[in-house]
Amino acid sequence: MLADEMVHSAEGFDRAFRGRVLAPGDRDYDHARRTHNAAADRHPALIVRPIDAEDVALVIAHARETGLPLIVRAGGHSMANHSTGDASLVLDLSAMRGIEIDVHGRTAWAEAGILAGEYTVATQEQGYVTPFGDTGSVGVAGITLGGGVGWLARKHGMTIDSLLAVEIVTADGRLRIASADEEPDLFWAIRGAGANFGVITRLQFRLHPLGNVLAGDIVLPATREVLRGLVPTLLAAPDELTAMPNVMLGPDDPAIPDEHRGRPVVYLSLVWSGSQGAGEQALAPLRALGSPITDTVAWKPYTGLFSPVDRDQVGTWGVSSRALFVDAIDDAMIEVILRRLAHPSAPRALVQLRVFGGEMARVPSEATAFAWRDLPAILWLITPYEDLDRAAEHEAWTAAFHAELPVDDGSTYVNFMGVEGADAVRGAYPASTYARLRDLKLRYDPDNLFRANHNIAPG
Repeated sequence: MLADEMVHSAEGFDRAFRGRVLAPGDRDYDHARRTHNAAADRHPALIVRPIDAEDVALVIAHARETGLPLIVRAGGHSMANHSTGDASLVLDLSAMRGIEIDVHGRTAWAEAGILAGEYTVATQEQGYVTPFGDTGSVGVAGITLGGGVGWLARKHGMTIDSLLAVEIVTADGRLRIASADEEPDLFWAIRGAGANFGVITRLQFRLHPLGNVLAGDIVLPATREVLRGLVPTLLAAPDELTAMPNVMLGPDDPAIPDEHRGRPVVYLSLVWSGSQGAGEQALAPLRALGSPITDTVAWKPYTGLFSPVDRDQVGTWGVSSRALFVDAIDDAMIEVILRRLAHPSAPRALVQLRVFGGEMARVPSEATAFAWRDLPAILWLITPYEDLDRAAEHEAWTAAFHAELPVDDGSTYVNFMGVEGADAVRGAYPASTYARLRDLKLRYDPDNLFRANHNIAPG
């Protein structure tokens, strides 16, 4: 795009648009273009920050008129770098971060630019939470539209299971309400494939009472016995226990004995959201999996699980990501994991396991576009790296790791997908779900305006 065309595009917002428009050369543009993944070094033609749904509709109209590729950004954590793009129009929701809490009705309306940590701090002050993930800087809208699996998934279900309604501006510029009663087909699609159907401007969530939690890390040696026991032990645990085991090389940390540094260990990160007495009993089978190297589990405020949000901070690390659902961790898979992690392309590469069941699995699979509720666990390959000039090498290593895992089924979770081809998106949904999503895409976005995502083409 030529410089004079970009100036003209920016001026097109001056009349009715009340938010902020940033073009190359403007103050704050260089900071605003950066996202969580530092490897995504892109230069959008424009970055616009609307203040409400009317502004969002103007941005959508501008994208249609100019032909600029439209990118919607909430928290900027897209593992596939969908939060930015060269010569694009980035609709940055970060100025829309209001929250209205109805304590008596146990609901909250949140604007789509609020971050998970900000929302959680606000609701915890009233004694309530909504289940999100495990990172405070993740955008509430982004994690919700893909499904949302985090510390309370077994107790209260996925984020979408606490979603009651959304306000959404669709490709035709209309502001709609989608809920179980209004536009139920659209509401179904939003819960698992929402990035394809419009720009969410507000979300209404159910609130759940929660006080302090028992949380921390139990570090175990990554023996075959420990790895084999993770899935069955966690599936058998009470719903109040959710854990995220991370298999990695022991870091150079004073808390880790010398003999375990640089050798495979399991950081068994966990949260118990039930009563104090029952918590220690529920954790006993986890501690019995192996001889704990360290144990930092203690009672703490739920908000303490999320790092404080710093909106001025941008990513300085790159990250490569792949994910697949698994039934168990068997010996063949363990062999690949331990061999790969012994020689990672980046020293902090890890394999994270998220074991489901509980309330998340009790919701019928056909109730939402996220439909893999009967699968017990997801294996997430994460390769963070500082040497950004070797991004292609790290991406290739992670992709090869993923391809080598002995799993026939290509099912995956859309929020954990990395830079993958269009065919990989089919693995995020069962065939019947994918077909229904294509039909709804044709109804709500026939021109595929919203395609900067794990895209579902119109049927």
